[in-house]
Amino acid sequence: MYRLVATYNHPEDPAEFLDHYRNVHAKLALDQKGLRNFEWGVCSTADGSTPPHFLVAVCDWDSKEAMLEDMASPEGQKGAADLENFAQAGVSFDFYEITKGI
Repeated sequence: MYRLVATYNHPEDPAEFLDHYRNVHAKLALDQKGLRNFEWGVCSTADGSTPPHFLVAVCDWDSKEAMLEDMASPEGQKGAADLENFAQAGVSFDFYEITKGI
């Protein structure tokens, strides 16, 4: 399995960000045909302080090649283009092969 983790910085308008993410961007992600898992959540901390990021999303594919194919597809390109519509505060991506256990 191959994973993409997207970490979004705190937006100026959290409610607007979440509305767009939930109702537009997440649906675009789910349109990718090779996607095996997609989950996301708003960040928090144990002590109630402001977390380093606002939202984290995790996407899994069978392989790096499957992810690259999805990203190059029309559906993947729509998702990438949509970032400019809501992620003005910034987003970082990490990619890795999933290793389970030690």
